[in-house]
Amino acid sequence: MINTEVIKLDPENPDRSKIQKAAVILRKGGLVAFPTETVYGLAASLTNQKSIDRLMEVKNRPAEKLFTIHIADKDKVEEFAKDISLEAYKLIDKFWPGPLTLVFKSKKNNNQTVGMRMPSNRIAHELINITAVPIVAPSANISGDNPATTIEEVLSGLDGKIDMALDGGKTSLGVSSTVVDVTLEKPQIKREGAIKKADIDKALRTKNILFVCTGNSCRSVMAMELLKKKMAKREDVNISAAGLAVLPGMGASFETRRLLEAEGIDVSKHRARPLTAEIAKRADLILVMQKAHEQKILREYPFVKNRLYLLKEFAKIDDGDLDIYDPIGKSEEYYKAIFELIRQAVDRVSQLI
Repeated sequence: MINTEVIKLDPENPDRSKIQKAAVILRKGGLVAFPTETVYGLAASLTNQKSIDRLMEVKNRPAEKLFTIHIADKDKVEEFAKDISLEAYKLIDKFWPGPLTLVFKSKKNNNQTVGMRMPSNRIAHELINITAVPIVAPSANISGDNPATTIEEVLSGLDGKIDMALDGGKTSLGVSSTVVDVTLEKPQIKREGAIKKADIDKALRTKNILFVCTGNSCRSVMAMELLKKKMAKREDVNISAAGLAVLPGMGASFETRRLLEAEGIDVSKHRARPLTAEIAKRADLILVMQKAHEQKILREYPFVKNRLYLLKEFAKIDDGDLDIYDPIGKSEEYYKAIFELIRQAVDRVSQLI
C-alpha cells in the first residue's frame, strides 16, 4: 500500500504548479486520478508499459479491453488513428472538447482499434498538456464499480493504490462519455452517455459545402454568400470558401463587394484563406470554378475525388465549356456576367442539398 497524495484544485482556475507535480508522476510511470466533465479518470503514460500493467492491475481490468487515449489538441488524432472518415471529423468538430469518445482504426497496430477523447474539463486539459506524453485514462474506479464523480468516490476504491488524486470537486455532468465507433461505414453508437443519439445523428446529417477558386477574393466569395442566403433557414448546412493561390489577409474584390451589396450581403470583413488538407477533409462537397482547380486539388488531396465537382456542371448552360473564368481585372459587365452564371449554378445546388 502506498500513500495517495490528494491535491485540491480550483476547477475554474487550476494551479499549474500543482498539476506539474502530477505530470512528473505520470512521466515516471505513476498513476494519477483526475476530473473530467463526465467522471473521474485514472491516468497512466501510454509509453510506459509498467505503468499500463499497473493500471490494469489496480483496476482489475481484462487485458483485452483497450484503454482510451486522452488528448488536448484535435490535431493529435492523426498521430494515433488512420483512415479517419468525414463523419468522424464532423463529430470531432461538433463535440470536441467534450464528452465524446471515438473509436478509430489504430495507426500503430494493424487490425486493432483505438479509442480517443478530448475532455473539456480545465484540470484534465492542463494535465494532458503539461504531461506532454500520451495519456490513457479509463474511469477512476475498480472495474465493475460505478464510475466516480467525486474525489471521495475515487478514494473509496483507489486510496493507497494510486500515487496522486487531483480533487476538482464534483464532475459537472456526472455520467460517462458517449462512445461512437467510426471505423464502420456508418458510425455506430457503442455506449450512449452524456451526448444523446439524437445529437449524434443531427451532427452526422450536417453538410459542409466548400467553394474554391484561385484567390478566394471573388468567385468563391460570390458563390459562398449566394448559397448562404439561399440556405439561411437550414441549420444543417455549413458553407465556406477557400483559394488555391491566396494572398494572406486579402479581402473581397471591390466589384465582388458591390455586387453582393446589391443583394443585401456585406462581405467587408471577408479575408481570403488558403485551401488546406484539414479544410478538404471536412467537406462533403467541394465546388470549384475551373478544370485547373479540380486538377490541382486532386493532385494534392486525392481523397476528395468523389466529393469534387465543377460548379458550372450545375448550371443549365450547355456551351461545351465548364470553366467559370476569373473576372479579376476585367470590365464591370464581365463581372456581372460571371456573377449571374454563379447565381444560376448556386440556385441549382441549393435545390439538390
